[in-house]
Amino acid sequence: MPSAALASVVGVPLTRYMPAMRILVADALAQRHLAPLSALGEVDYRPDLPVAALGEALPGASVLVVRGKKVSAAAIEAGRDLGLIVRAGAGVNTIDVEAASARGIFVCNCPGKNAIAVAELTMGLLCALDRRIAQQTQLLREGRWDKKTFSEANGLYGRTLGLLGAGSIAIEVARRARAFGMRVVVWSRSLTDARAAEVGLERLGSPLDVARSADVVSVHLALGKETRGLCSAEFFAAMHANSFFINTARGEIVDEAALAKAVRERGIAVAADVFAEEPSAGQGAFVWPLAAFPNVIGTHHVGASTDQAQEAIAREAVRIVEAFVRRGEAENCVNLARRSPAACQLVVRHLDRVGVLARVLDVIRKGGINVEEMENVVFEGARAASARIRLGARPAAELLAELAALPEILHAEVTEL
Repeated sequence: MPSAALASVVGVPLTRYMPAMRILVADALAQRHLAPLSALGEVDYRPDLPVAALGEALPGASVLVVRGKKVSAAAIEAGRDLGLIVRAGAGVNTIDVEAASARGIFVCNCPGKNAIAVAELTMGLLCALDRRIAQQTQLLREGRWDKKTFSEANGLYGRTLGLLGAGSIAIEVARRARAFGMRVVVWSRSLTDARAAEVGLERLGSPLDVARSADVVSVHLALGKETRGLCSAEFFAAMHANSFFINTARGEIVDEAALAKAVRERGIAVAADVFAEEPSAGQGAFVWPLAAFPNVIGTHHVGASTDQAQEAIAREAVRIVEAFVRRGEAENCVNLARRSPAACQLVVRHLDRVGVLARVLDVIRKGGINVEEMENVVFEGARAASARIRLGARPAAELLAELAALPEILHAEVTEL
């Protein structure tokens, strides 16, 4: 039901008639952000909750806020009252979005809030690759000096940076790369020529075109069916020998066996902040096979881990919860249908009286037609309203005549979608 209709009952907030909404925060969130959440409902703050115990903690919770914690289908099934999952970050690959969609649970994220932090790390990794900073530091720790070897570096000015993805992070990387005097080319499924021109990017037709054109490839794609394993053996074979590959997006986008072969046989230098099989805990044992190569460096999935980014993400997560609790809106929702299955739209102008829409829907039900989407708006004075009802099939003429015959109906018409 539209949130505006639920906002109040004769001017009294609906929340006065309902028990406090329980908000489960299952990852670390600064205390200053818990206070505004407490104004929205009962906050259950469990930052150290084990992944295995998430399902046990979810019953009774209407909202779940997580950062990197895995939210499985089993946990979602246990959350019978769950209506919203907020990922305090950008990617939602740690959440079983399909399971949430099947139960009508909104999954929302906080896109763009970590863009500058990830872009800064990307540029740091690029400089570290070019000047072999990590390797030089290691030799100094070992008490060794090798200016002769490390004096050899190509430099970044005039070289071509190829971006996979054109979201907010990629755009921030492009801005910084241009300040270094680099040419920037990009591929993205959603990028148009007009948008590329607007943000000053040179659009290429495919990932392979980027691989062939760039001295440095940097990955900034979301993980999905289309992007899993996108950086494949064919992709790395298309890259220049001795070029650079940087991944601060998701480890599963890369075929690591193919990347290892490219490192070994073609001298590709690699910097990664993300890995296909990462530890779920903040600390622990972890073996990344590529770390054994001297031209490979890595960080510990810390791209978004700056105070500035975490503050912005936390504020956005609170804003999303507030919109859901106060207005029934799910902002930044990632699991709504991109294309409605509705075949036509029925617009019914009617008197704003009790039971009118129930009678309209009953007529539609008798026709065996599914309602896919519905919105009802009220005109000034609350004497009339207009309902926009999207249907799975076009109503027969007899059904439309039955609707029009209802005494409270002012007008009804159907249009194809």
